[in-house]
Amino acid sequence: MNKLRAVDLLALATVVMISVAPAAPMRTAGDVVPGHYIVILDESLIPNQVAQLQSTTFGFQVNLIYRHALNGYAAQMSAAVAQLVAGLPGVAWVEQDQYMKVSAQMLPTGIDRVDADVSPTAAIDGRDTRVNVDVAVVDTGADLSHPDLNVYRAGAKNCTLEPVEDMHGHGTHVSGTIGALDNSSGVVGIAPGARIWPVKAFTALGSGLKSQVLCGIDYVRSKASQIEVANMSFGGRGSDDGNCGSSNNDALHRAICSVVNAGVTVVVAAGNESVDVKNKVPAAYDEVITVSALSDFNGSPGGGAPATCRSDVDDTFANYSNFGLDVDIMAPGTCIRSTWIAGGYRAASGTSAAAPHVAGAAALYKAHNPAARPNQVKSALQRAGTLNWIYNGEDMDRVQERLLNVTSF
Repeated sequence: MNKLRAVDLLALATVVMISVAPAAPMRTAGDVVPGHYIVILDESLIPNQVAQLQSTTFGFQVNLIYRHALNGYAAQMSAAVAQLVAGLPGVAWVEQDQYMKVSAQMLPTGIDRVDADVSPTAAIDGRDTRVNVDVAVVDTGADLSHPDLNVYRAGAKNCTLEPVEDMHGHGTHVSGTIGALDNSSGVVGIAPGARIWPVKAFTALGSGLKSQVLCGIDYVRSKASQIEVANMSFGGRGSDDGNCGSSNNDALHRAICSVVNAGVTVVVAAGNESVDVKNKVPAAYDEVITVSALSDFNGSPGGGAPATCRSDVDDTFANYSNFGLDVDIMAPGTCIRSTWIAGGYRAASGTSAAAPHVAGAAALYKAHNPAARPNQVKSALQRAGTLNWIYNGEDMDRVQERLLNVTSF
């Protein structure tokens, strides 16, 4: 079978990280949000009732209720009130909300490089055979009417104040790498035609609050009987306490653990700061599949291809990618062409583009192994990976990650 090859010379898209509040200053992922708090309750309590009682008593505004992955709510209150709430019976902890962002920089050279075109399950032949797996994309939403995506519109969830439609492009790009249709037009994804559940937790500017992300993860947990895989190409500051967030009051970790325990394989981006992921979440969490990025410009091993949309060396560890012992696998992430908003297509780079290759691979594996638990999916992907890329120790941790390969899936 001829492999798909394409190169896109479009400029790299950038994501601006700002607050959702009017006239707010520029923010960095991990910065706390003044006056915004996340309240985690004991599991025995009913969160909407407690939120109503406490908000009436103390006079604060409740923004979001968590009922599935977490038991609690997000609200706007003063620091003094937050301290009082933290001391109430039945309150496990109160943490300050923080800014998070999609891990952006973002072709089917990636499809070629991981051999998805020879995967028997992907069956890429232009005849629109669809992989029967459901994948949630917690991101900026998706182009709900894109002709090259199988978006499950009834499964869309909006945790922002914007319309549910993707107004940025990042979520649509991620969705295309996972499951763009095999229909002889546009691009094709790793798991062609997989049903995409767009979960919007980030705004048109690629920014969002942890509380909004938790809303999205809470929704995924509520649909865990239908969703097999979740892609989360975003990040913020934090670490893994080894106890699903119970030791360091990390609601994001607790929520993701709940989703994974419910059987959903969670794939996350390592991030694009060229640092160790041990201080980046959700990349540092052991329960997820953390993905670093390979720069590949022609879909083939061996190197030597000229750089295209950004400067880097062909078939090497991407110069922007985070690294570290928490990374589980590598996938192509540089100059990846995929779907974009308004029915379009664009090339972009980053671990955000690498992660959905792995989410698509997890979907391929789950298509034939529906009972596989998330840790089994992770092990299967790692075993199938190869070391067939040029390694010079440039990722600082001196560990050569296995490169995703789906030939046997």
